Amino acid sequence: MTHTGEDFSWLEDTEPLGDIYCVSFVRHISPEETLRRFGVDESTMEEVTFEEMDERSAENSEDAAGYIGAAEVQGWTLVIEPGGWQLAADDDVRTCVSRGAEVVSVCRHDYAADTFVHEIDGETIVCFDPMAPQHRSGSDLDRFTDAMRDVGLNPDHPSDGPGIEFPIPRAFALASRIIGVPFTREMLDLRFLGAEPSGD
Repeated sequence: MTHTGEDFSWLEDTEPLGDIYCVSFVRHISPEETLRRFGVDESTMEEVTFEEMDERSAENSEDAAGYIGAAEVQGWTLVIEPGGWQLAADDDVRTCVSRGAEVVSVCRHDYAADTFVHEIDGETIVCFDPMAPQHRSGSDLDRFTDAMRDVGLNPDHPSDGPGIEFPIPRAFALASRIIGVPFTREMLDLRFLGAEPSGD
């Protein structure tokens, strides 16, 4: 099934994910290994709900997410950083997690820049702000241009033109086309393996 931005309109609400979050899909590594590569305190690993994860992140957060959760979804590991952005925006974290794996990540950050990124085995294929899809970085800038146009993230969007409407739902629509799995509200009902960042 081909998904469009309308399928992700629920993400326009500030609830339940809030105004800063990162949602990523990681292929070829387990939730436990993903968290290890992320650099969590392994002694804090436990099964949690999304609500518990969200509360703990808010309690522990200083800059990035104070708590991170991962769950297996249709052959991918879903990673949610409530209040966080690292897997999308921190090159070192993403390179470590993507080693021998594939990462597709969307970050919403209402007070900085949103980010869409696709990375394979430590190599950034394409990275851009969904509000400015004409400004892309990575090793294969044009790999997804047809899909970008289909979901309303025009890769030739004029810099002096009107802004992109609903950039985050459109970014998730693009992610779903790459990985074949849509991010749904029902995924927030999963049981996650959660942990606190190590703080190193």
